[in-house]
Amino acid sequence: MKVLHLHKLTGVSGSEGHLLALLPALRERGVDARFLGLDVPETDAPRFYERLEALEVPYRRVRCGLDVSPRLARDVVRAVRAERPDLIHTHLVHGDIYGSIAALLTRTPVVSTRHNDDRYLLGPFRYVDRAFARHTRRLIAISDAVRVFLEAAGHDARKLTTVRYGLDEVPAAPSMPTPAQAGIPGGVPLAVAVGRLIAQKDHATLLRAFALARERIPNARLAILGSGPLESETRALSRDLGLEGAVSLPGRTAVSDWLERADVFVHTSRWEGFGIVLLEAMLAGLPVVATRVSAVPEVVISGETGALVEAGDVEGVARELARLLGDEELRRRLGAAGRERARTEFSVGRMAERTIAVYEDVLGSRLIRA
Repeated sequence: MKVLHLHKLTGVSGSEGHLLALLPALRERGVDARFLGLDVPETDAPRFYERLEALEVPYRRVRCGLDVSPRLARDVVRAVRAERPDLIHTHLVHGDIYGSIAALLTRTPVVSTRHNDDRYLLGPFRYVDRAFARHTRRLIAISDAVRVFLEAAGHDARKLTTVRYGLDEVPAAPSMPTPAQAGIPGGVPLAVAVGRLIAQKDHATLLRAFALARERIPNARLAILGSGPLESETRALSRDLGLEGAVSLPGRTAVSDWLERADVFVHTSRWEGFGIVLLEAMLAGLPVVATRVSAVPEVVISGETGALVEAGDVEGVARELARLLGDEELRRRLGAAGRERARTEFSVGRMAERTIAVYEDVLGSRLIRA
């Protein structure tokens, strides 16, 4: 069976990391999984293809410029016709729309993975989304929270199924800069957050909470890995809170060295379709302080693998951060439980097998495993 995955590319983050785990796992299980990238020029997309080549996953690339583009539609259709897949598997809005067009014109079945409970899908765009999803055979939600959200957004519940993200190990790519290169002293308590600098991730709450936590743990440090449109506002708030020298913003970088150095992982999103960074932190043996939103409680068990607080609760985040940063034995116990939970409940093998089960359901007797 040949399955062609479509995804718009600007770099490597949550959904791209998901594909880098899923595609080789599908191929190991006899599925000829391939990738078609909708490339945004002058972005970090080449890094994704370097990883695909190392994983020996075949791919094609088309240029993605304007959001609405007849040229892009033509190029995607041509690529699909050249590949002649048995099934198209789309990801995110551009993949969904242009993949649906190609599926209709080539009469190829299509499934779609939905990676987030994006709030715009509750507004007028939901009608566009539902129109393009009309001929989609299955909608794969990456969490039960996303599945419930999609049903609330008007999608047919009979098409919805949950296949959670899977991860077996922390990506090994070295961080640039490393914590030491970014000026983090050895031995001081370090909390690490990973996420784009956007409103959804609510780094403002994190910074205010960290300022309170430092009243109890004065030598604590915080690193926020990521880039985005709110970078200048994030830096300004850090200065206003008197956190210069205590907060590091190294930009978008691989997480491996930072997770190895960290004592606590913190995640203050307002909503989160899954949060693959949570699995990365748990696999690294870190306790997690996170907000009780969307799919996060499906991943982090409060009191067992970390602590959950309400979104926007500055004092709650501060309290849990200070408690964990100040208690090495508690960190060790919660971190060990988190690593075990990640390995047993969120393996790549489980994710791949459940994805294949969706393909089998869609293709039925036409399915042939290599």
